[in-house]
Amino acid sequence: MTKHSKAERERRAAENVRMAEVQRAWEASIPAPVAAEFAREVAAVHARGPIPRQPDMAPGTLPRPPRPGREPKPSKEETSPRRRY
Repeated sequence: MTKHSKAERERRAAENVRMAEVQRAWEASIPAPVAAEFAREVAAVHARGPIPRQPDMAPGTLPRPPRPGREPKPSKEETSPRRRY
Protein backbone atom coordinates (compact mmCIF):
# COMPACT_ATOMS: atom_id res chain seq x y z
CA MET A 1 0.00 0.00 0.00
CA THR A 2 1.31 3.45 -0.85
CA LYS A 3 1.62 5.92 1.97
CA HIS A 4 1.00 9.58 1.29
CA SER A 5 2.17 12.50 3.36
CA LYS A 6 -0.25 14.52 5.42
CA ALA A 7 0.10 17.46 3.02
CA GLU A 8 -0.73 15.19 0.06
CA ARG A 9 -3.84 13.83 1.79
CA GLU A 10 -4.97 17.35 2.68
CA ARG A 11 -4.38 18.55 -0.90
CA ARG A 12 -6.44 15.67 -2.29
CA ALA A 13 -9.24 16.32 0.20
CA ALA A 14 -9.26 20.01 -0.79
CA GLU A 15 -9.39 19.03 -4.49
CA ASN A 16 -12.37 16.77 -3.81
CA VAL A 17 -14.21 19.56 -1.99
CA ARG A 18 -13.45 22.00 -4.82
CA MET A 19 -14.64 19.52 -7.48
CA ALA A 20 -17.91 19.05 -5.56
CA GLU A 21 -18.38 22.84 -5.51
CA VAL A 22 -17.71 23.07 -9.26
CA GLN A 23 -20.16 20.24 -9.96
CA ARG A 24 -22.90 21.87 -7.88
CA ALA A 25 -22.32 25.21 -9.64
CA TRP A 26 -22.47 23.51 -13.06
CA GLU A 27 -25.67 21.66 -12.17
CA ALA A 28 -27.23 24.93 -10.98
CA SER A 29 -26.26 26.73 -14.21
CA ILE A 30 -28.09 24.38 -16.61
CA PRO A 31 -31.87 24.44 -17.13
CA ALA A 32 -33.98 22.03 -15.05
CA PRO A 33 -35.23 19.87 -17.98
CA VAL A 34 -31.69 19.40 -19.26
CA ALA A 35 -30.45 18.54 -15.77
CA ALA A 36 -33.26 16.00 -15.31
CA GLU A 37 -32.46 14.35 -18.66
CA PHE A 38 -28.76 14.23 -17.80
CA ALA A 39 -29.47 12.73 -14.37
CA ARG A 40 -31.74 10.11 -15.98
CA GLU A 41 -29.00 9.14 -18.47
CA VAL A 42 -26.38 8.93 -15.73
CA ALA A 43 -28.67 6.72 -13.61
CA ALA A 44 -29.25 4.42 -16.60
CA VAL A 45 -25.50 4.05 -17.17
CA HIS A 46 -24.86 3.33 -13.48
CA ALA A 47 -27.67 0.75 -13.44
CA ARG A 48 -26.23 -1.00 -16.51
CA GLY A 49 -22.91 -1.63 -14.81
CA PRO A 50 -19.50 -2.04 -16.41
CA ILE A 51 -19.22 -3.12 -20.03
CA PRO A 52 -17.77 -6.65 -20.31
CA ARG A 53 -14.16 -6.71 -21.39
CA GLN A 54 -13.54 -7.50 -25.05
CA PRO A 55 -11.27 -10.46 -25.81
CA ASP A 56 -7.76 -9.39 -26.70
CA MET A 57 -7.32 -12.11 -29.32
CA ALA A 58 -8.51 -12.36 -32.88
CA PRO A 59 -11.48 -14.67 -33.44
CA GLY A 60 -10.49 -18.27 -34.11
CA THR A 61 -7.11 -18.20 -32.36
CA LEU A 62 -6.17 -20.76 -29.73
CA PRO A 63 -6.46 -19.63 -26.12
CA ARG A 64 -2.72 -19.43 -25.48
CA PRO A 65 -0.70 -19.25 -28.68
CA PRO A 66 3.04 -19.83 -28.20
CA ARG A 67 5.37 -16.87 -28.21
CA PRO A 68 7.25 -16.28 -31.48
CA GLY A 69 10.29 -18.54 -31.62
CA ARG A 70 8.88 -20.86 -28.94
CA GLU A 71 6.67 -23.04 -31.13
CA PRO A 72 6.70 -26.72 -30.20
CA LYS A 73 8.92 -28.94 -32.33
CA PRO A 74 7.11 -31.32 -34.68
CA SER A 75 7.10 -34.91 -33.50
CA LYS A 76 9.64 -37.19 -35.18
CA GLU A 77 8.19 -39.90 -37.33
CA GLU A 78 10.19 -43.07 -37.02
CA THR A 79 10.91 -44.50 -40.45
CA SER A 80 12.40 -47.79 -39.27
CA PRO A 81 11.90 -49.63 -35.99
CA ARG A 82 14.79 -49.40 -33.54
CA ARG A 83 16.80 -52.54 -33.09
CA ARG A 84 18.15 -53.67 -29.78
CA TYR A 85 21.60 -55.25 -29.78
